[in-house]
Amino acid sequence: MHLRLPSIDPGVRAFLWALFLGLYIWAFLLAIGIDKGTSIVLGLLSFGGIFLLVRIFGGDEEL
Repeated sequence: MHLRLPSIDPGVRAFLWALFLGLYIWAFLLAIGIDKGTSIVLGLLSFGGIFLLVRIFGGDEEL
């Protein structure tokens, strides 16, 4: 019997990618000395952009 991972909706996958990369960008901006407000805004903007890019272009390709 071959066990497979459960199917994950593309929207959930895009949200997780955007969340982790957005947090990474936010933490990086704080680490290099950018203001908290600016880093939050840039982190949220990057979250939105990454979410859209992964949601639109991140699908599995059919062979």
